[in-house]
Amino acid sequence: MNLKNQYRLRVQNCIGTIIDVHKSISHPYYEGMELVSQFEKLKKAINNVDMNKVSERDVRMVEQVTNDLLYEFRPIFETGDCSAVYGELKH
Repeated sequence: MNLKNQYRLRVQNCIGTIIDVHKSISHPYYEGMELVSQFEKLKKAINNVDMNKVSERDVRMVEQVTNDLLYEFRPIFETGDCSAVYGELKH
């Protein structure tokens, strides 16, 4: 797999993780938000990005922002107010 396809896959994985986490949250604060549909559109739009203009630094920033967002969701998961994101270990 070439480097540009790896970048695309890494960004798609970040977006997919955000979608999966958001879907598992059953917290009243997040009800009615259209975040999932917006992220699903973003995930599809990544296929149209010219990856020749994307750098390792860009991808690392997306990964860091994803990690920061997941950190923000941490209190919700610690209280047990949501279901497991994945039913079983994948890897």
